[in-house]
Amino acid sequence: MQTRRLGKTGYEISEVGVGAWAVGGSWGATNDDESLAAMHAAVDAGVTFFDTADVYGDGHSEKLIARLLRERDETLVVATKFGRRAPQELESYTYGNLRGWLERSLENLGVETVDLVQLHCPPTDAYYEPGLFAACDRLVQEGLVRHYGVSVQKVEEALKAIEYPGVATVQIIFNVLRQRPAELFFREAQTRDIGVIVRVPLASGLLTGKLRRDTEFAADDHRLFNRHGESFDVGETFAGLDYETGLDVVEELRPLVPDGATMAQLALRWILDNDAVSTVIPGAKTVEQARANAAASDLPPLPGETRRRIDDLYGDRVAPLVHHRW
Repeated sequence: MQTRRLGKTGYEISEVGVGAWAVGGSWGATNDDESLAAMHAAVDAGVTFFDTADVYGDGHSEKLIARLLRERDETLVVATKFGRRAPQELESYTYGNLRGWLERSLENLGVETVDLVQLHCPPTDAYYEPGLFAACDRLVQEGLVRHYGVSVQKVEEALKAIEYPGVATVQIIFNVLRQRPAELFFREAQTRDIGVIVRVPLASGLLTGKLRRDTEFAADDHRLFNRHGESFDVGETFAGLDYETGLDVVEELRPLVPDGATMAQLALRWILDNDAVSTVIPGAKTVEQARANAAASDLPPLPGETRRRIDDLYGDRVAPLVHHRW
């Protein structure tokens, strides 16, 4: 497992982390023992970065990570998020609310100080409110959290957020099917020493190559109930690409998978080949998934011809549908 520096936080973390949304909820049935085993397997494979949120399973994901922290001796960096426990209006983002949510996460995680907290995809208008970021600065000064960042939906939001000097990290969707961040934002992030955390790297499972037209999703799986953005931003589900088109594109990607690798590893390696990325956080509900995700760090960079073919496919089939939206 290779490591990278998480921007101005100074944390040296694994370039493949674990996103803990799936073990909390909204991805179908889970089993806590299997989830914990998967996280242990990830640590065994060299993973040192875990990302969660206070709303994943209403804190259940954070509590599972607390169990992991108690059972491991390694130094692990844990990032959580706050802001989605209230109506998505600017009035919700007060210092008092932020502190209350953070204190709840401290209890769930069983720690005295959170390593990193991220504003969890607040409304776009929030990025233009200096008082919100001053409140986050205050939480750092008070010792409740060491660093803070943002999790964004849009490149516009990312670019605005990093104008605030206290913002240390940006979490953003970036994958073979969502390439816009690699334009202006990644350059600006590097200039400002911003840690870049890549979420939804496998486009909600599309880029594993395992989904089919007849795949059935559980009623509590966002890949069913949010397919058209019914519950939250549609860009979080299949990276905003409609399911049928996504399946067609995956078939065109299949011949590009390196010998001995999986399509998921191709997708993760493609992301890691970008130097602006600090870490990528695929989810893992099983030991096998955790090990396979971590192994993407061991793969060599993709050949230039493979990257060109992926870029051409994105430009022809995907960009007209999603590039301008986020």
